[in-house]
Amino acid sequence: MDSLQPVLDGFGVVLDPTNLLYCLIGVVIGMLIGVLPGLGPAATIAILLPLTYGVEPVTAIIMLAGIFYGAQYGGTITSVLLRLPGEASSVVTVFDGYVMAKQGRAGTALGIAAIGSFIGGTVSIIGLTFLAPVVAGFALDFGPPEYTALALLGILLVATISGGSKIKALIAAAFGLLLATTGRDIFTGAERFTFGNLGMADGIDFVPIAMGLFGVGEILYNLEERHRAAAVPVKVANVWPSRADLKQSTGAIGRGSVLGFFLGILPGGGATISSMAAYAVEKKRAKDPSRFGRGAVEGVAGPETANNAAATSSFIPLLTLGIPANATMAIIFGALLIQGVTPGPQLIANDPELFWGVVNSMYIGNILLLIMAIPLVGVFVRILRVRGAILAPITALITLLGSYTIRNSMFDVLLVVIFGAVGYLMKKFGFEPGPLVLAFVLGSLLESNLRRSLLVLGGDVGGFFTRPISATLLVIFVVVALWPMVKAAFDRRKSSRHETSDNQEVKENA
Repeated sequence: MDSLQPVLDGFGVVLDPTNLLYCLIGVVIGMLIGVLPGLGPAATIAILLPLTYGVEPVTAIIMLAGIFYGAQYGGTITSVLLRLPGEASSVVTVFDGYVMAKQGRAGTALGIAAIGSFIGGTVSIIGLTFLAPVVAGFALDFGPPEYTALALLGILLVATISGGSKIKALIAAAFGLLLATTGRDIFTGAERFTFGNLGMADGIDFVPIAMGLFGVGEILYNLEERHRAAAVPVKVANVWPSRADLKQSTGAIGRGSVLGFFLGILPGGGATISSMAAYAVEKKRAKDPSRFGRGAVEGVAGPETANNAAATSSFIPLLTLGIPANATMAIIFGALLIQGVTPGPQLIANDPELFWGVVNSMYIGNILLLIMAIPLVGVFVRILRVRGAILAPITALITLLGSYTIRNSMFDVLLVVIFGAVGYLMKKFGFEPGPLVLAFVLGSLLESNLRRSLLVLGGDVGGFFTRPISATLLVIFVVVALWPMVKAAFDRRKSSRHETSDNQEVKENA
């Protein structure tokens, strides 16, 4: 019973009226942001960071977490009604969700998505409740060598698992690592890459980078893309799925919950990859795969369940290891540090109210999402009709004012503008900003722990392989790094075998 007491105390924290209010605000903002194409949870959380300074740490993180998992469902609404994914994790929902809407089953698609999101999120929260303390206990054995190997593996996974070009992801991650070295050396005090600027002597702050790349950069890019004509929203009829639809979706929801939970834990995984993997699994398992893309209800249920499960489980490596699994987690990581909270193995023991308050707030947040999901559809569809030329300047102004209020520094505002331009160019040329931000966050962790490790090990790099945990992580690092080359060689060998056998058949027939 004593082991459950902190969990029960966490419910006392989240049921505080102030925390309940901020949880509600978070999920509503998350749904709204999910509906607005382009402006995702990472950008929103980056913009709202300055507004969290005046509240308690647990209250601030409850709201930011609500924005993250609330956005996963918000993106479903436009995917189904407008064929316009509000979130990257809702891209695959378009394939069957919009077809169902055109068939007059928009309500069924949205209802299944709401039920799947609720179940996936709840299963993942239960997993988080039981698994996070185990991971944190295991992580107490981590020293500088283990954190070095973990940070190295995290950066590699982020760069290689990231969608799009792997080379571009590696370049972005390398740039993030370079930015992390700016400022005074923590061991010698020597200045690096400051160019004589006092504003950079203490390094580049995380907030201007996040607000620039995800805030201003996204605004500029989306303004350029808004020239396309808006689609006419499809009408929503009955939102409760039939018994046949529920029966058909049960397996997809169960598989999506498990798949999303485990993929969300992986660095570089997250909601987007989970939703795509869930769709691929459902299509492969189907007796008639040709149904997919023509209004298969499993094509909505699986991905929507998986992306919410992954959004929740991605808090496990953040809170227990201090390792953000994706770009949004990196920004929440920054928010925790700003609030004076250090995520890691000691968080559960040192600040149980914050840990269990945030975890248990997700139960409440998921219930709120289920209650509000359908009634607010009409409101969110009307918001889509607001011109981007009106929304963009307001958002940009809030971003710049927020960056100034952090330290009352015009230099921070200048950094936001610079990184905004960098973010726009990155999006323009196909570079995702996520690997850059994650590498920047993990870069400081990597450098400080690598140098501490070398001091402890007397400069012997081989010492990393004498410690079981760091050796295991480094072996996984090597496997992940070499796997693409091994796979390419195997594919070439397989194709050459096919060509040889085809040639032999031709000769025999001749």
